[in-house]
Amino acid sequence: MSRRIPLALAMIAALGLLGWQATRAAKPKDEMLELYGLFVDAVEKVEANYVRPVSRRELLESALEGMLQQLDPHSTYFSVNDAPGFRRQIEGEFGGIGIQVDVDPETLRLRVVAPMVGTPAYDAGMLAGDQILEIDGQSAEGMSPDKAVEVLTGRPGTDVKLSVLHEGSEEPETITITRAIIKVPSILGDHRKPDDSWDFLIDKDRKIGYVRISSFIASSAEDLRKVLDQLQEQGMRGLILDLRDDPGGLLSAAVEVADLFLADGEIVSTRGRNTQPRTFRAQKDSPFEEVPMVVLVNQNSASASEIVSAALQDHHRATIVGMRSYGKGSVQNLFELDSGNSVLKLTVASYYRPSGENIHRFRNAKPTDQWGVKPDKDCEVKLTPREYVDWFRARRDRDLAAGHRRTPTETPQVEAEKAESKKEARPVEKKAEEKPKSEPLKKEAEKAQTKSGSRRRSSGPMVDKQLDKALEVLRGKLLAKEKAA
Repeated sequence: MSRRIPLALAMIAALGLLGWQATRAAKPKDEMLELYGLFVDAVEKVEANYVRPVSRRELLESALEGMLQQLDPHSTYFSVNDAPGFRRQIEGEFGGIGIQVDVDPETLRLRVVAPMVGTPAYDAGMLAGDQILEIDGQSAEGMSPDKAVEVLTGRPGTDVKLSVLHEGSEEPETITITRAIIKVPSILGDHRKPDDSWDFLIDKDRKIGYVRISSFIASSAEDLRKVLDQLQEQGMRGLILDLRDDPGGLLSAAVEVADLFLADGEIVSTRGRNTQPRTFRAQKDSPFEEVPMVVLVNQNSASASEIVSAALQDHHRATIVGMRSYGKGSVQNLFELDSGNSVLKLTVASYYRPSGENIHRFRNAKPTDQWGVKPDKDCEVKLTPREYVDWFRARRDRDLAAGHRRTPTETPQVEAEKAESKKEARPVEKKAEEKPKSEPLKKEAEKAQTKSGSRRRSSGPMVDKQLDKALEVLRGKLLAKEKAA
């Protein structure tokens, strides 16, 4: 039978069976009893007449899942069997592939918010915006993000096979990824030095720093401060903070990062129907409050990255460049059920930016509604799906350590030719510049590259229109500052 129970049954009656005595004061007694009776009557009919025997627990848990599925993608019920795995995810290290997932508000399919830099998913070629259709041959239709994470995690070294649909593609692609312990650095630069350490000074003539935050973890603010101290020693005059494809992370980390650049004022507040409102404010303890800034965001910047960019925008502390952010600004609390054997993760509040405007994109929200973070006037730089894919691939090649990079023409066939050339004592430099000599060889190279993971390689030099715009805006700020001095 369907995993969904009609909303009229699930939303009220399921909770009633869990403990209607605790909630009966919320509605007139007769109405509550009528709704409970409706649910019990349906359960009895299913038990007596369904084609196969179904336990009452299975029916109740299906009702809970259906109820929460109608609320938002982040509210989830973890059954007796699922709860231990969920607790392991939030309490310690686990084997995974390195992606954060959400539900696409239009297709209601699982969607990759962003693959984390340096993880198995990142190396395998998964892209932000990919829709996950199947996991190990099982349909992901109707699967919540938390359920997907539970299925995707597992023992390091084991494989998981995904069927994914890339943006702009008509046919899904099957990608096999090997799980690993996910430990990803949060603070990255634009390019690497000869020793493979990050170079955070993107424009040495104008002393413009560049820092990427891949995700907001406990050490993000501390690590960022160290990089900013290093940049100040190098004479930094301006800073680009790149939050593109950053899926978010810890609220505390977002507050600490924003606080590095704000002298005072509100950073973010949380409000809910039955929760105590909270406001997080900046402290006067940062030496980076006067550095001219530009912040880069795109359609995959979510949660904590939206908190930071919204705070800096509302305080006129930074110019926002790129594309409108994702719109994930909700707060979840955990409630134990069934004597602690099951867990309810429920959205209880939303994030609000200093201006008082909402960050979260609620279900059925329109583009004209207020949500997310929009670029400042004349600072929007849209990318087509094809341009985004090209940028992403080039960015990933640029992220690799020098010893692991492969040029666009270096397919397995070309590498084989190089090896053969060394045997024949031909000039290595000349051979490295050669391309496959014939169309059949080129087709074979492309075919082999696809089998070995061609999505891991860019098709040419990196083109970054959004970063170019950010540099243009920041250089203009520095010039104006010089003229005013």
